[in-house]
Formats: sequence, structure tokens, C-alpha cells
Amino acid sequence: MRSRPRTLAAPLLLAAALLTTALTPAATAAPGQVAPASLTVAADGSAAFAGIQAAIDAVPANNTSPVTITVQPGVYREVVLVPSDKPHIRLVGSSGRAADVTIVYNNSSGTPKPGGGTYGTSGSATFAVDADDFQARNITFANDFDELAHADQPNHQAVALRTRGDRIVLSNIAAHGDQDTLLLDSANKDRQGRVHISHATISGNVDFIFGRATAVITHSVIQVTRRPDGTSAGYVTAPSTAPRFPGFLITDSTITGEVSAGTYYLGRPWYSGGDATLHPQVTVRDTQLSAAIRATPWTDMSGFPWQGARFAEYRNSGPGAGTPSGTRPHLTDQQAGSHTPATWLGGWTP
Repeated sequence: MRSRPRTLAAPLLLAAALLTTALTPAATAAPGQVAPASLTVAADGSAAFAGIQAAIDAVPANNTSPVTITVQPGVYREVVLVPSDKPHIRLVGSSGRAADVTIVYNNSSGTPKPGGGTYGTSGSATFAVDADDFQARNITFANDFDELAHADQPNHQAVALRTRGDRIVLSNIAAHGDQDTLLLDSANKDRQGRVHISHATISGNVDFIFGRATAVITHSVIQVTRRPDGTSAGYVTAPSTAPRFPGFLITDSTITGEVSAGTYYLGRPWYSGGDATLHPQVTVRDTQLSAAIRATPWTDMSGFPWQGARFAEYRNSGPGAGTPSGTRPHLTDQQAGSHTPATWLGGWTP
């Protein structure tokens, strides 16, 4: 897609410099091997694994029982993939504070790959989850790609966390980036990828919650940030929902940020690859909207009008909220009954 809070905060950048992780070699577990119930990662080398990818590699393929990977406080500068054949992984920060465990890297869509070509938006992810039944708690996922330092490079999209599986639970996590921070996706448009996010902090400025997944974001803080050049303008969401599935439901949350008033849209429709058969959807309900949100909160994208998408609000509050109008659709009370976490997730209870 398209722009990382200009600062991920000085403590994070300092810690990243001090605690850059050197991964310990670990043999990949053989298929059919019995899965360990728990593994521990510590950046200082005091545990069996010094890197998160090494611990994931130690989980047997096609695992059928939960494996908890406990991560000790530290900054882990690495790119991590949870492959599709390793379900049931629970990644847990040991301290209970998301700020104490940070997984961070700085690839962007336009970053050259060692073997040629570039990473592309999806491939830029610091942490990617292709498996079903993944959980993460008490973890910060970040992408600290420096747009200003790479001004001559095209394609600055830089993903902190990408999910592609089904039944993903993210609790007490943070996702920090700039453009395209959080990619909530599915394996393909005919397969539903359900994600439940609670008590999270998500920050960015351009399309920073995007993708094809069916996602519920609840009891969370969504922070809009200024662009790297200091300007104040952007978009919270960019869904690319398939027509048979629900899209993004943001409920009982707060959308805020230290930016200029009336400069951020709630979203715009992403018809990925120009696929006009998609039917993007976002509902924002029972959420506090700061003055950052525009009075006309939805806008067009790549030639596709927002009116063709499924965009709606319900019972929002705060200075960024507004009354129903032709440019600001609201659900009726009856319609709102089907825009709830339970109905959205279709029988799956996280």
C-alpha cells in the first residue's frame, strides 16, 4: 500500500542499538516430533534461545497442541515468520508489559532483497503469521524503517505485523509503524482470516490497519501520527474485504493522536490489485474519536469511490464524532445488532 511514527520513541531506538539480537543456531524440528509444551527466549543468552525465530523453528511442523514461547524482556532485531504448518503457538512476553519485549526490523516494500528484487509490502513485515490459531500477548511489534533517510527509494510501505491465518488472538500488544503498520489478511479471498485484537496500541498514519481479514479491534487505542516530514494527514484503515465476509469492526476503543484537527480519515476502500469484486468493510462503533478525525471521515482510493464500500459508524463520541448524513453513514439500532464481536467472528469465541 502506501507512509512510521517519526519516532518509535527514544527508549526503543536506544534499546534496539544496545540489544541487537544475535540469533543462536537451532535445528528445525522434524515433522512428527513431539512438541515441547513451552520454550523460553532471552536476548541476553540466558535461555535456550536468544532469538524468536530460532524458538519457532524448534516447534515441530503440523503441531496439534499448544506451545507457549515465553520471551524475556529485550529488543529482538530480527525478521520472524510463523509458517502455515506451525499452528497453536502462543508468544508471551514474560513481564506482562508489551513495552518490555519489542520485535523490530526495518524492511520496506522497496527495500532491495539480497537475492534481487524488493520485499514488497507483505514481505516487508517484521513479524509474519501464516499459521492458524496463533496468539500473542504482552509484545510490541515494530517497523522502524526510516523514510527520510531513504527518500530516494520508492515504496515506503513498512509492515510491523502481518497475519494471514485464521483464529488469531492478539492481546495487550502494540504495533508501531508509519505506513501500513498492521496487515490483517487471509490466505486468499475465498478463505476467512479471523483476528481478535484487544487492549492493544496501534500507531501509524497511512492505511495503517489494512487487509482482507475479518478483524475485531476492541478496548484498544489507535494512535494517528504525523508523517515523517511533519505534515498531518492520513487514513486509519484500508480494508480489502471479500464480499462474503465481514471486514474490520472497531469497538469500545479510542482513536486519537497529537496531530492537527480534522486531518485524518477513518478509512478508504482498498480494491487490492484493482479487483472490483471486493467489498471493503469497516464499522466504527462505541468509540471515542478525537478532533483528528475529519467531518467527512471516508474517502475514495485508486479510482474507487468510498460509497461502494461498507463503511458505517454507530454511537461514537468525542470531538471527532458526527451526526448521520449522506457523507457520514450511521447504522440503525437494528443494523447495529449484527455488528458485534460475536456476530462478526461467526461462532468462534476467542
